[in-house]
Amino acid sequence: MKKDPLIVGLTGGIGSGKSTVAELFTALGIQSVDADQASRAVVEPGAPALASIKQYFGPVAAQLGAEILLPDGQLNRPTLRRIIFSDPAHKQWLEALLHPLIRDWIVTQLQAATSDYVILESPLLFETDQHLLVDATVLVDVPVELQIQRASARDDNEPAEIQSIIAAQLPRQAKLKKAEHVVDNSGDITALAPTILTLHQQLLELAKQKSEQSETTE
Repeated sequence: MKKDPLIVGLTGGIGSGKSTVAELFTALGIQSVDADQASRAVVEPGAPALASIKQYFGPVAAQLGAEILLPDGQLNRPTLRRIIFSDPAHKQWLEALLHPLIRDWIVTQLQAATSDYVILESPLLFETDQHLLVDATVLVDVPVELQIQRASARDDNEPAEIQSIIAAQLPRQAKLKKAEHVVDNSGDITALAPTILTLHQQLLELAKQKSEQSETTE
């Protein structure tokens, strides 16, 4: 990774199209680090965190007639999601376990990037301390009704489940106030691509300014 690079936090709620935006940045030659990938990596079979999750959530899952681990040893994510979004105490326990591990994984990946700037793609950028890692923030924004519609169609989930996930995150208006750049993704991808190209040029300029500032302080 370039010395003291610009790190751009990219966030958006479920169904917002955040991953599509990240792919457009990738097509422009910008590397990205996916916090969702980090959350999967730290609970791979054999990881200490997975053993802790099994011990804590196994009995809870059993009460629901489910298993917290799949037959292949992988985490049963739908069951875990059902548990944590029905009980704030369970959600807090899981976050206390995983967030430090996820942050360490993210930092390692950011340090390995070599593009002009690097994207940190995170659905919980503002809800966790991950926002402290970035120099600029980009929010992919759509109305809540459209979030529910898109996420329900994509994941074949009940709208009520999507609504519970949205409710557990920072409200839309709060995210809009925190974000430095907002991408409206209520249209289709043909409208999105030119928007990202313009934003890319702005971020390249910010990266250049940060690099110049770093050189003058050496």
